[in-house]
Order: sequence, then C-alpha cells, then structure tokens
Amino acid sequence: MANHTITVTVNGGKEYLDVPSNMTLLRMLREKLALTGTKNGCEAGECGACTVLVDGEPVNSCMMLAVEADGCEVTTVEGLADQEKTLGVSENPKGLSTLQEAFVEQNAVQCGFCTPGMLISAHALLERNPHPADDEVREALVGNLCRCTGYLRIVQAAQTAAEETRFFPKNLVSNTTDPVGKSVPRIDIHEKVTGAAVFADDMQFGPGLYYGRLVRSPHAHALIKRIDASKALELPGVKAVVTGRDVNARIGLYLIDRPVFAIDRVRVVGEAVAGVVATSEEIAEQATRLVEVEYEELPAVFDPVEAAQPDAPLLHPDMGEYEVANFIFPQPGTNISEHFKLRKGNPESAWPKCAAIVEGTFRLPQIQHVPIEPHVAVALWEHSTMKGSGAATSGSVTLWTCSQSPFAQRDLISQSLGIPHGDLRVVSPYIGGGFGGKAGVSMEVYAVVLARAVKGHPVKVRMTREEEFITTTARQTLVANTKIGCDAEGNLLAMETEYYFGGGAYNDYGVNIARAAGYSCTGPYDIPNVKGDSYCVYTNLPIGSAMRGFGMPEIHWGIEQIMDQLAEKIGMGPAEFRRRNCVRTGDTILTGMEMPAVDLPACIDKVTEAIGWDRRSAVPSAPHKKRGQGIAIMWKAPAMPPNPGSSAIVRFNEDATVNVEIGAQDLGQGAFTVIAQMAAQALGVPYEWVRVSVPVDTRYSPYEWQTVASRITWTTGNAVKAAAEDARRQILEIVAEHWGEDIQDLDIKNGKVISYKSELEQPLENMVIYGLPNENFEGWKGGPIVGRGKFMPTYVTNLDSETGQGTRAVVHYTVGAQAVDLEVDTETGQIDVLKIASAYDVGKAINPDLVLTQIEGGAVHGMSSAFEALKFDEQGQPLNPSLVDYRIATSVDAPREIQGDIVETPLEDGPWGARGVGEHVMVQTAPAIANAIHDALGIRFNDLPLSAEKIFLALEEMEL
Repeated sequence: MANHTITVTVNGGKEYLDVPSNMTLLRMLREKLALTGTKNGCEAGECGACTVLVDGEPVNSCMMLAVEADGCEVTTVEGLADQEKTLGVSENPKGLSTLQEAFVEQNAVQCGFCTPGMLISAHALLERNPHPADDEVREALVGNLCRCTGYLRIVQAAQTAAEETRFFPKNLVSNTTDPVGKSVPRIDIHEKVTGAAVFADDMQFGPGLYYGRLVRSPHAHALIKRIDASKALELPGVKAVVTGRDVNARIGLYLIDRPVFAIDRVRVVGEAVAGVVATSEEIAEQATRLVEVEYEELPAVFDPVEAAQPDAPLLHPDMGEYEVANFIFPQPGTNISEHFKLRKGNPESAWPKCAAIVEGTFRLPQIQHVPIEPHVAVALWEHSTMKGSGAATSGSVTLWTCSQSPFAQRDLISQSLGIPHGDLRVVSPYIGGGFGGKAGVSMEVYAVVLARAVKGHPVKVRMTREEEFITTTARQTLVANTKIGCDAEGNLLAMETEYYFGGGAYNDYGVNIARAAGYSCTGPYDIPNVKGDSYCVYTNLPIGSAMRGFGMPEIHWGIEQIMDQLAEKIGMGPAEFRRRNCVRTGDTILTGMEMPAVDLPACIDKVTEAIGWDRRSAVPSAPHKKRGQGIAIMWKAPAMPPNPGSSAIVRFNEDATVNVEIGAQDLGQGAFTVIAQMAAQALGVPYEWVRVSVPVDTRYSPYEWQTVASRITWTTGNAVKAAAEDARRQILEIVAEHWGEDIQDLDIKNGKVISYKSELEQPLENMVIYGLPNENFEGWKGGPIVGRGKFMPTYVTNLDSETGQGTRAVVHYTVGAQAVDLEVDTETGQIDVLKIASAYDVGKAINPDLVLTQIEGGAVHGMSSAFEALKFDEQGQPLNPSLVDYRIATSVDAPREIQGDIVETPLEDGPWGARGVGEHVMVQTAPAIANAIHDALGIRFNDLPLSAEKIFLALEEMEL
C-alpha cells in the first residue's frame, strides 16, 4: 500500500504525516496523533461518533481518507476550547468551551462515547446559526446517535450555549457538604466533554500489538466436518490460527453451554469457528477468508414455541452434561434450557367468578442493545514464569475490555481455560454504553485464547458494527400466551400465562431471564390465583442475554395491554383499575414473600397528573391525525444469585482528599457520582474532595459481582457507606483519645472533626496520614486511615421447583408508572410521541437530577424499542445488521417533553433508603404506547415492532 506525505493543521498545530492511501481521517487522528476523543462507533458514517470539523464543516472522519485532508484545518473535541480562544471568546477557567460548559450545566452526558461527536455537530450549528430553534438543533444532530441520554439535554445544552440562553442549569450544586439528596455535577463529566475519558479502544499498546479476527459460520445450524487453516497460515503477517480443537472448553454464567469456538457444530449464523492473529486488522480479515470450513447443514428452528415441541430439531444433544446453577432446571433431550413454574391458589376455580376475561398471544422480536461503543478486547498472555517454589506457571494474563462484569469475566474465563484467578487480570476503563450487552462474557474470551497462541504480544479484537448486531448478544424473543380475569368491581381474580423465551443458540444468561419472568409473571398486581410457566428455549438465532429490564419489558408488553382491556370491559378507567389492583407494601405477592415498602399508587397519580389524564383538551395538530393517551405500570427486582457481594475501600491522601475504590462500573448511569456522594456524606467531607479510582482493575479494585440488575446504588452503596463509616470510626477514635473526650461527643463536618462538648476542631488534613502527636511529641497515635466495607444480601431463599413459592424470592422490587401522549398520522401510520410522563419509587434519590436523566434516557430507549426488530430470512441470515437498516431513535424522534417524577419510600436495607432505577425506566414504555394507539385509533397490536407500515395497513383494513 502506497504512502503519502500530507500536511494538515489539527487543533491549530501543523502536522506532517506519512499515511497509507487507504487510511481514514479517523484512524489518522487516533493512531498517528493519539487524538482518541474522536470515536470509532461504526466505520460506516452511520453513528456520528467520529464527527470532526474539516475547514469548519462537520465531517464523519471514518468516511474521509486522510489524504483528502491534505492542506485542511481539522478540529477535534480536544481543540474546541482552543478554537474558541482564537475567535476572541474569553477563556473558561475550567478549560472548556462555552458549549462544553453548557453540556456540564445541563447534565447532557451519560456514557460519554457519543459526546465528542455531539459537541462537534452542535458547535458547527452554532457557528452558522447562533439562535437555533428546537427543531433546528434536532435536525443538526440527527446524524449523531445516542442510546443513553434521550437527546433532550443535548438539545437544551446547544441552546444554552447560544447567544440567547433559553435554559437554566439543572440546579446543580457545588462546594457540597451533606451531598446525599443533592444534584451535584457528575464526577466524570469534565473528562467526557473534553475527550479525555479513556475507553478500551483508546488504549495504546505500541508496535507489538497484534490483531484478531474471527472466522464465522454462514449457516444457522450445521455440523463442522473439516477446518483447514493452511492457506491462511501461509499469508505474510499471519501469526496464528486457533480453532475449537485447540481450546475445547465451554463457558457460561448460569448454564455452561457455550464452546469458546464451535467444535463439532454451529448453532447460529455468525458463530465463531476459528480465530486468526495477524500484524494488522486488514491481514487478519483477509486470512479469515482463506480458512476453509466444510459444513453439513442441519434443520434449524427459530420460533421458541416450535423449538419447545418434542419433534423439533435438537440443538444441544449433550445438554445433560452441562454444569448448571442449582436454581435453573433444564430439560435434557429437549430444547428447553429452563422451566420455571409458579403456582398460587386455584385459577380453575376462579375463572367462573370472573365478570371479564381477556386472553391473547403476544410476540416480541429480538432487539439489539446498540451501545454506540462496539465491543473491544485486548489480551496479553505473558511467557511462562517461575514461582518461588521453582514450579513453572503458564504466564499471567491481562485482559483490557469494555466490561460491565470485570470480576465475573475473570471468574468465567479462569474456570473455562484453567487459569488461576490470581493470574488473570481484567482491566475495564470507561464504557460507552452497555444496557446488559457488556455483562457476563460475549466476545472477550476470544482475545484471551488468541493471545495464548502468540504469548508476549497483546492481541486486539474489535467488533465491527455488523458483528455487534448479530454475533455479540441480543434481547431474547418472547411468545406469551396470557389470560387474566377480574370480577365486576374490577378486582383481579386469576391469571394463567405461558412465556416462551427464544434464548438463541446459547442460553447461559438467558435461563435466568426466564426465571425472573416466572417469579414476576403477574407484573405489579395482586392476583390471588396464578398459574405461570416460563420457558427458556434454544433457537438458531443470536445469543439471547441480559438487556435493560431483564425480561420485564417483554412480559409487561402483554400484561399492560390486557389490563386496559379488562378495565374497558367492566367500564372502569385504566388508571383507576391499576390503582385498585397494584401491589402495595406488605402484600403477599405471587411467590409468597411479603412486598417491601413501595408506593405505586403515588407513581400512578404523578403521571396521570403530568399527562393531563382527566382533562384531555388537546386536539390533533391536523385533521388527518388522531391523538391518544396511554398508561402502563411496572415492577422489577434485581435478578441475580442469592449471594452477590460488593466491597469497597476508602483511603485518604495527605490533603484529606479521598480515594474510593470499588469494582462496580459506570456505564453512564452515574454510579461513580452517587458513590462519591455517599462516601462524602458518610465521612463528613465535601463531595468535591472525593475521587473514584478508575479504571476498574481486578488486581487492585475490591470485589464486585457485576454491574447489572440496577443493584449498584443499593449494594455497592452499602459497601461504600460501610467503608466510609469504618474510616470515620478510626478518625474519631484517634481524636477522642487525643482530646480525652467521649467519641459520642465528636462528629466530622466539612472535613473537620468537631467536638459538641469542648468546641475544639481538628482538620483532617495530614492527620489522616500522619496521625496526631502525643503530648510534647512523645510518640504519635493513628496513622494512614483506610476504611473497608462489604455488603451481601443474606436473606434470599430458594423457591420450590414445582410451585415457585418461598419465603424471600428477591431482595426487593422497584415500581413505577408511565403515561404517553401521542399522535398517529392516519395517512402514513407514522407515530409522533409528544410527551412521556414517568414516575418511579427510588427509595431515596441520592442525586435527583441523575435519576431524572435516567428517566429521560430510559423513556426514549423504551420508546425506540417499540419500533425496533432484528430481522432474519428463512435460513436465519440477518437482514438488517447496520445502523441504517436497524434504526434507533434519533434526535428528531425524541418527544418534545419528558416529565420525570420521583417517589421516595425508603428501602429498609438501602443506603439512606435508596434502591436502583437504571433499568426500570424503559420497562413499560412500549405497552403505554400501544395503549395510547388504541386510545387514538381503537386498534390493538399484540406483536412488536409497531412499524408505520403495520399501523397503516391496520388503518386501511378498518377503512379509516
């Protein structure tokens, strides 16, 4: 490949570079100049994460060759503040541009991966239009995708930065003492708006870095007859080829069913059958096409109900040999990997007492998480070393990756590959969105086994956007057959339901989704008679795994539509029907456990008030449009093993600033911020004094099970609170001894120990490291303060395998309500969601504005999910594995208004009463939309997605 010498001005500095003719501007910026603020999200010009300014115009740098930038001026996110200075704008004391500062003020950042591109596009808009209207900002940002924020804050930030400020800061506070309950700024926001936040793909490994690519199956189900890698190994630059015969290991979380590389058969299009290591990605990709694989095709099955039948093609003949958690019940000899049974009361005797009964079949397709950051993993397997005993080791292994589960990945990979846990280190920097897709193990193990083949060289495996869609994980399909009845007064009496989750080719995580759906199968309702069967079933589709909501969006889709229909049948309003039947504190719920403290009626009241439920006066915006409102409620428990633990360490620096060490991750939900707030509150120091140590590193960070299940505020928060209280106790004991006072008379306020009795004060500075001197400096007392804390729920019990009954099924539930106001264009079927009102009982809002950002982003994520679907042909070939063909919500799709409300009913064992809310915010959005469509049109849709075409055809059928 020919090289070219170019001259380009980047962020005001002239660069003279030799670049290959096929190198993109994106790769030049990242690889030649280490300007990694410009992100690689798709390499197809579809996501906008790589947007830069070229001669003042926004450009997708992944679609422009570096040689085309010869003689141009390029500005990246790292240069925004400097560019503003050249235009005569006074320098911001924080080193930020006006726009970057607006993003901070509006709290317009979550994971931060899309933020640099958003800033560049918004900057370009403001340069040409200093007074943009809302629609103009949305149109300018339509090419920049965000999965986290819901776009509203980004639009507001762009307008805040305009010459005429239209929005005020989101009540963010600074110099904060007693920060719990206050909306302090995100602890990581400065790094994210400047492009300084380091993600896995940004890490530099030098010239010794090799690259891995995977050989993938073209068939949905086939036997592997032969693999011949000889031609690939002859290609210059290829260092190794690894197949399933070289690894011969399975991996999995709850059900160990997945081979690292397929060995004897493939079970989904895109399954990895081999991996290639080479000196460049291009060579590795070329080599994958030279690996010859001979297949014998087998019948495939894609529908979970069909797959559950006795005569279906058997996808896992050796299921009986798989290791499985003791609360998962697979059925060897079938495709059923889990069957959870729930039996309460006697539904058969209750049906004759029902005045209204509604039953239906509801279908949901697979959908993708679509984090804007693709999966990336880099592994280094060191050469063998000698232990002190003289025994040889296999060499230590380091894995750098964007992971929600560094410790779980260490555990699963160690067990699978036989690596001692102490020899495997997992390092996880910032994560560009996860939503469950970066939990457990998906592609990370490939980097490790490829690195084993080329010891001493790091090996990087990076998923393309197409691979991201079909070869990582997806939300499972669901077919739900549900029947619910009530009496004439609207009291629910009975429910029967069958859930068939299509778990895809491997169900190691999916089995627990089916279990969670089983023990929560009634939704947030008090139903005395219940029969529920929840199945996870192998199919020949992509691997189903954890996704935001963990089975709850799927089951609520049908339940919440049925509740509307029952209310209509007996002449009761949908909101009042839900108030009458929803779970309340102290209820004995379907599994036999007592419902922890919640206030779901308050959530219902807040959203009906916000949406104007009882005073509908708004008219459609045009004669051919119809307007409707819908409501839905939800519940969700953290779905996890009974004993997932968290731990934390709190230590001081000489100036009394604090380092909090945790193993939990921040995916954009604000975990690091609320952890810092809780540490500061428990210690008695200002929030600004606290740092959270990143990246998470299993060698140095304290243990955390996984950042999943909306559990971090609760469980890691408890561990941090305990660690801070441990440190606080040590400080007070030292000072009490020093002053000769009772420790009960002492407190720590604003970084000082104070005595309520003697009114003495002792700053924490220095004493938290060096201690305090005895009289006349005859010795010292104290020393470096290090607090340690841990938390693990100890009270969750097993459930009966035949009835699902038990004393304590889960740790707690979070509940909420959502109402939607929308318009439907009867000429096109297009839906315009005008407003979403949401309210959730969070126990205690540690940071109210962060809760609201989750509510806003989750509402748009949930809205988007109602219109999304992975599509496949009859052979299981993917039809839409791109951001063009698989469309997620953009800035122009987001509602003009999202109103979030917070209910606070303290959780008994939550830190300050707090419980998590990250997943819950999208659970009931799709059925709320469906109920609003019915309100507008009188049409019911049982199957997702809700495409404009589907709605238009239904309208034609009704001849509206």
